[in-house]
Amino acid sequence: MLLKIVEHIDIAEAYNYLQHPSCGAVNLFIGTVRDRSRGKEVTKLVFEAYETMALKEFEKIALLAKQQWPLERITVIHATGEKLPGDAVVAVGVASPHRQAVFEATAFIMQELKTTVPIWKHEYYGDESVWINAHP
Repeated sequence: MLLKIVEHIDIAEAYNYLQHPSCGAVNLFIGTVRDRSRGKEVTKLVFEAYETMALKEFEKIALLAKQQWPLERITVIHATGEKLPGDAVVAVGVASPHRQAVFEATAFIMQELKTTVPIWKHEYYGDESVWINAHP
């Protein structure tokens, strides 16, 4: 498993890690910063993470996914620091012999990440900013 908290996501590294000769399906989801949120223009986001706990949660989620689907490779990478609209902030990928497994597993991992991992987001708009709390 490739599980990381980083300043900048290397999409090629994530994709290359997912390659496996037994797999006919690779799914790599990249989440990026939107330019609008809550009806306002977003100027930037700042992400903070409790890294040790976040990595443990990544591993727990990945192991749960492996129990439910035939996955050969899993990657979960989240960025921290200041990000601008269009920047990649999360990469979730899986490789499996079959396509249905990669679609379902990627959606599962992403949903679990959003609800259990201690990562906080500070959204900045033209006139104000707001913290978006982690959900654990």
